[in-house]
Amino acid sequence: MGLVAKEESLFSSLGWDEDISCEKCGLYKSCQNPKIKVYGNGNKGILNIGEAPGEEEDRAGKPWQGRAGRFLKQMYRRFGIDLFEDCWNINSVDCRPVDKEGKNRKPTQLEINCCRERVLKVIEEKKPKLIILLGGVAVDCLISYRFSHGNGSITKWRGWVIPDRDFKAWVCPVFHPSYLIRQTSGEVAMTVWKQDLERAFTYLNKPFPDFGNEEIEIIDDLSVLNEIKDGCIAFDYETTGLKPYASGHRIVAVSVSTGKKTYSFWLPQKKKDRRPFLDLLANPKVGKIAHNMKFEDLWSVIRLRQPVVNWVWDTRIAAHILDDRQDITGLKFQVYVNFGIPDYDSAISPYLKAKDSKNANSFNKVDELIGSSKAQDLLVYCGMDSLFTYKLAMKQMKELGYDISS
Repeated sequence: MGLVAKEESLFSSLGWDEDISCEKCGLYKSCQNPKIKVYGNGNKGILNIGEAPGEEEDRAGKPWQGRAGRFLKQMYRRFGIDLFEDCWNINSVDCRPVDKEGKNRKPTQLEINCCRERVLKVIEEKKPKLIILLGGVAVDCLISYRFSHGNGSITKWRGWVIPDRDFKAWVCPVFHPSYLIRQTSGEVAMTVWKQDLERAFTYLNKPFPDFGNEEIEIIDDLSVLNEIKDGCIAFDYETTGLKPYASGHRIVAVSVSTGKKTYSFWLPQKKKDRRPFLDLLANPKVGKIAHNMKFEDLWSVIRLRQPVVNWVWDTRIAAHILDDRQDITGLKFQVYVNFGIPDYDSAISPYLKAKDSKNANSFNKVDELIGSSKAQDLLVYCGMDSLFTYKLAMKQMKELGYDISS
């Protein structure tokens, strides 16, 4: 079963009506140059997405005409990039937002939402190799609506080079130049910004990755697991809650990935039918990987009565070692920034939440999925967790210089 490749393009479902969106927003009514168009020749396939037109941009009818634009143009030139010859330039919002005093202001969420489809149409038309998101509004425009796991500020997103599969382009969030201009002692921020831009531009000549086989095989007979004799596996549990101690809690589904093969299955009720998986957990020649291993370790001991032998990697801990920013170690965030998939759990995420958020031993709604039309969605989700945990571990090991054979 192919899981990750989407049958329908993100662009094919666009149902945008410009007239309706513009009426909802209303910014065009007070602009000198409403609905500013894409500007630049894009010779190197770079698309810059800013925040919104300011006074100078509104007057000229072109992006990046003010102080921030001049600053950005100068910085790009240092890296051999001409802002208008080598790039296409747009904003997250077409029209200049102003406050009651007629001064520039940040666009509202409604204004960003109304202009988003236009941004998507520009990406569909231009097919950029590299998309630079300048500031938090641009991140909100292009990422946040597809990523539902805590969006955070630009400080969380800056510096990542994301192989976004929806856009088939490298997506690079960086600080907005106006932020650097406002800094009174911004040497650190300026250094970070230069490094982020330099890193982003190195990806211009890198082909978009081929992610290979990412299929999940749903199985009933666990004997295929007996073929795994050595190497490493990542595994994942879907359970009825967070803690295994309370009466009635159980492991519902399990997945195992070797990287080349990923299996997902309902945990058998009978111990003899579980035996291939239990033997795999006990095999000292097979290294075990998980994202937050204490979860799988505890559930294995308490509910399966089988300790996990030979833990070798925790991708959550490694993510923190590689980058100690807050709120970036979750698996869904790591999957997006490393493998370009912003959402693979929306079908089942409501069922994973505790019925009583204040009770650590509370049950979730996973049992409601069993026998329903979404039952397979849970197995697919579980499989993807272990598949991407394995891929993330291999990537982290390489970055940290860890020799898996040692």
